Amino acid sequence: MASIETQNISSPHETRPFHAHGHMDVVTLGDFTLGKGTFEPGWRWSEDVKPIAGTDSCQARHTGVCVAGTMTVRMDDGTEQSIGAGDVVLIEPGHDAWVDGDEACVLYDTGVAAYAKPQ
Repeated sequence: MASIETQNISSPHETRPFHAHGHMDVVTLGDFTLGKGTFEPGWRWSEDVKPIAGTDSCQARHTGVCVAGTMTVRMDDGTEQSIGAGDVVLIEPGHDAWVDGDEACVLYDTGVAAYAKPQ
């Protein structure tokens, strides 16, 4: 049977606050989850999400698009990549990340089903 579901990201099913610098708005439709992450200046995964996740590095696989700001991602092997507005990303598990500059980084991400969700 055909069906359609909608939910506007500005009225998310859930908002997951980061420790100090931002939040993740989450919409889940069936088995599809989309997050809109607002990573404020000063945000760093190892300081703002690590206490929630309880892992040494981020173990989520992220796929999405950056629509504002800039973020640097450092993989556990030391490889670094900067992400900016318009960049489509695939980030495998095993990384830290931080916001560059004084503008919030906004990312739409499909890899957030368990991201920043207290265990």
